[in-house]
Amino acid sequence: MAGKYFEELEVGMTFEHQPSRTVTETDNLLFTTMTMNPQPLHLDAEFAATTQHGKILVNSIFTLGLVVGLSVGDTTLGTTLGNLGFDKTTFPNPVFVGDTITAKTVVVDKRESKSKPDRGIVTFEHQGINQRGEIVCSCTRSGMMMRKP
Repeated sequence: MAGKYFEELEVGMTFEHQPSRTVTETDNLLFTTMTMNPQPLHLDAEFAATTQHGKILVNSIFTLGLVVGLSVGDTTLGTTLGNLGFDKTTFPNPVFVGDTITAKTVVVDKRESKSKPDRGIVTFEHQGINQRGEIVCSCTRSGMMMRKP
């Protein structure tokens, strides 16, 4: 598996994930409509042109999913049993169609499971960074990670 087992993840480990991903109009349109979000800021170019951004703003939940998704190959691919929760999620800068997002992850905490010896809990801090070096998303995520067989 490409992901890391509980024992392979240490507090302070940092991952600069590749590849990056350029957000398309289709990404934003499909995600926004599939999640039943009628916000015209994400869907209506004429409406969005009248806002402070002057153009369509990418759905922030798509941005969050993209940032976490970009991290999976290096951290949890095939070695996680599931997410336990997300904390401290922020979107300090907007994402627009055409922006390229790169993800960075730091392991900020880990502990063995108190009830199940075959797993542990790891806390990751993820950041999404656009092509201008601006942080567009930050979150803390706890995952239930498998121990080595």
